[in-house]
Amino acid sequence: MKTIYFSKYQGTGNDFVMLNNIYGEYDFISVDHVQRICNRRFGIGGDGLIRINRSSVNAFEVDYFNSDGSKSFCGNGARCSLAFSESIGINIQEVEFSAIDGVHRGGKDGDRYWVEMLPVKNIAKDNQNYILHTGSPHYVHFCEDVRKEDVVSFGKQIRYSERYKAEGINVNISQVTGNGLKIRTYERGVEDETLSCGTGATACALAYAVKENMNGHQSIDVDVEGGKLKVSFTGSSSEGFNNIRLIGPAQLVFEGEFYLD
Repeated sequence: MKTIYFSKYQGTGNDFVMLNNIYGEYDFISVDHVQRICNRRFGIGGDGLIRINRSSVNAFEVDYFNSDGSKSFCGNGARCSLAFSESIGINIQEVEFSAIDGVHRGGKDGDRYWVEMLPVKNIAKDNQNYILHTGSPHYVHFCEDVRKEDVVSFGKQIRYSERYKAEGINVNISQVTGNGLKIRTYERGVEDETLSCGTGATACALAYAVKENMNGHQSIDVDVEGGKLKVSFTGSSSEGFNNIRLIGPAQLVFEGEFYLD
């Protein structure tokens, strides 16, 4: 029987089990362990699990697992990682950290945590929908009213289609509002709708910029099911986008012990 000491964080409803692995005590965690820990009936429950690992070149490494044990970059997970790292004594006012897709910058502004995504140069079209990679692959569909959409059914239809089923893809349904966007997301790896998706919010904001032929610096408010995020960036559809920041809250929910046999 092994005991893990964890913290549970959430960022606009995306919830994560956080492990302090600076000294390698949770190197043994396997895909099976991740699935058990993230199970909402028999485990702690979460959209994912994150180990904060020691890094020889950056402040730390964000080692992210989806609840099914697969790996990807997670925007809200990265923001929660900043909040958790701050709680264990790491100065995160403005840092560089490693993740599966490369090195990111992140920090804190007041009570909000921001993470800078890698530049996005290629945004493709699938009929009237947008395909782009913001750390994870995303399919963005614009609609008139997100409340009327069956996100799970539509998401599964796209995610398991012949074109996308091999790698999988996150499916975002986005509605243009008076002051920004309202979105809902079906996440691969969770295989369900989640209350928030940071890379999805980013993807929707960039797709919106392409759709409306925006240029220069932009700051777009994105309402997700679990709260409010902001995505800022510079660039254009012809040149690509950079200085992409995902900004929003990240909060401790509870701490505890969990036993693995």
